[in-house]
Amino acid sequence: MSTQNVVWKKSTLSTAGNCVEVACLEEGRVGVRDSKDQSGPALFFTKSEWQAFIGGVKRGEFDH
Repeated sequence: MSTQNVVWKKSTLSTAGNCVEVACLEEGRVGVRDSKDQSGPALFFTKSEWQAFIGGVKRGEFDH
């Protein structure tokens, strides 16, 4: 998937060494990448995959 014309948004919680960017893509898909390596790999999720992940984060399912 080409991400040349995609608008990436950096998390306001990103700090030195912890940089994440998210992009809203067509058909509700979401892209995630490391903002320090913008030409590197990105992960892509369907709308339902992203909603399941965000729901789990909000419920603390991934907390250590």
